[in-house]
Amino acid sequence: MAAIKGRGATNDAASARFNLPARESDGDWLDSIEAIDGPPRHPATTVTEEHPRSILSFNRSPDIPFDRSVNAYRGCEHGCIYCFARPTHAYHDLSPGLDFETRLFAKPEAAALLRKTLAKPGYRPAPIAMGTNTDPYQPIEGHYRITRKVLELCLETRHPVTITTKSDRVLHDLDLLQELARHRLVSVGISVTSLDPHLSRLLEPRAAAPAKRMAALGRLVEAGVPAHVSIAPVIPSITDSFLEGILAEAAAVGIRSAMWIMIRLPHEVAPLFREWLETHFPDRAGKVMATIRSMREGRDNDPDFFTRMKPRGVWADLFRRRFRVAARRLGIERPDIDLDWTNFRRPALDGQLSLL
Repeated sequence: MAAIKGRGATNDAASARFNLPARESDGDWLDSIEAIDGPPRHPATTVTEEHPRSILSFNRSPDIPFDRSVNAYRGCEHGCIYCFARPTHAYHDLSPGLDFETRLFAKPEAAALLRKTLAKPGYRPAPIAMGTNTDPYQPIEGHYRITRKVLELCLETRHPVTITTKSDRVLHDLDLLQELARHRLVSVGISVTSLDPHLSRLLEPRAAAPAKRMAALGRLVEAGVPAHVSIAPVIPSITDSFLEGILAEAAAVGIRSAMWIMIRLPHEVAPLFREWLETHFPDRAGKVMATIRSMREGRDNDPDFFTRMKPRGVWADLFRRRFRVAARRLGIERPDIDLDWTNFRRPALDGQLSLL
């Protein structure tokens, strides 16, 4: 497969998991262009507005630290080749490959829908996670400002929220984040996978450069916004050499908490990642996959609760030890997200706060 400039995936193969009918040609010669020439070199990004009935998703997963989330967008233009959310596009008969990063969906009514949920008499507050599926600060946020509207509602109702992003666009909302932080209502995690801008462009073609992410972390610290660096994912023989350096640079800008996550390859992500490796790192593709499988009991991915987030084996132990030693030396601890929801104020549906 050939690399596609500005995109992570190298193809637009459809998913076969849901027994969806294959797209068949109607005989037009245009249908043969991609088969002959390959996918377009510069596939355009399209955005479709989506109008769901609800926006707050709840989960009962026993191994993640939140039980509810808001996803303002479906698909992500950042195009991270390893993104575990890619398979969600298959639910809609779209490719987890190029479709995921070019055929995006925005939910402009997200804040209004969330207001309705928060106003329900039986609703009980707990931190809302943003950025758990697709990035809330991907490029189209600059136009839609859906994330900002959700944060404005969280501030209005004194509802806690956590943010995970790979973009320095988070600083566009620094005014809101400062005010949320003043009420202990927000925590921000910025993911940094490497310190090499060239490698970053291959892995995460439309995400912010590593230096911009580090600078954003520093700005958040200066503004008094609780922030941590997330080294996620760690990719053996591709990004793991940056582990100590990321921690050192984060500490230099004032970050005092960090975490790391080993790469996961669920469903269609595994073949997409293999193709990416063969395209960009053919000399070490076999070694990378062998190391990943050694930490997942011989599989590309471990889907089981409790173990899916905890790689095992000698390589996993080595990465843990390296992280622990570097973090201890730099005075960095695990994130301790301590937010306050005791002052939650249920909103009225007309936009005025309820007196009750």
